Amino acid sequence: MNKTDLAAIWQDQTISISSFPTVLVTLLIAFAVGVFIFWIYKINFRGVMYSQNYALSLVLLCIITAPVVLCIRQSLALSLGMVGALSIVRFRTAVKDPLDTAYMFWSLTMGILIGAGQFFLAAVAVIGIALLITIISRVASKPAETFLLVLRGEAGVEGDVTNLLRRLKHMRLKSKTLSGDGVEITYEIRLERQHDVLINKLLSIPGVQDATLVSYANETL
Repeated sequence: MNKTDLAAIWQDQTISISSFPTVLVTLLIAFAVGVFIFWIYKINFRGVMYSQNYALSLVLLCIITAPVVLCIRQSLALSLGMVGALSIVRFRTAVKDPLDTAYMFWSLTMGILIGAGQFFLAAVAVIGIALLITIISRVASKPAETFLLVLRGEAGVEGDVTNLLRRLKHMRLKSKTLSGDGVEITYEIRLERQHDVLINKLLSIPGVQDATLVSYANETL
């Protein structure tokens, strides 16, 4: 096989570079889909700390992935080189919520579909996944959170406090400290909502001086 044959094979495998309107339309569609994913993430967020930077990264992932796929689909040699280059990339930022990882893959998948020109499939996928996430987030109930309840008050308040806390799904006495100033009691409890309501009820008990809720992670529960 001579150089002329190799050049012919190379020309057969290489498609001409996309026109500027094609690139522009692809980027605009990727931006619109990325913003839609950002909006779905924002309205369905159920975590503790909302990260604006992470939400914006969902838009950027979709926009960045689309031109990469648009580029490598034009050349087999370029696609192999791109795979080799991307294989050395390492992500070291820990994602705390597994659902956030799903959003990242969702954004990447949309970018791949848009870059590949599969606009109908991208539209069906982004709408279907958005509806599924919205329905699940609305139907699924938020699990009860575990807290440490620290109470300080007079020595005789333990009975009334215990009777009130027994109405909860989970209540466990962790520690009890008696001193000349009164008693300090620590309970492990689970609450789904209305934290302020419980605190107000505890403070209304005669002899209770103060009550503090501390977020607590107990893997044995």
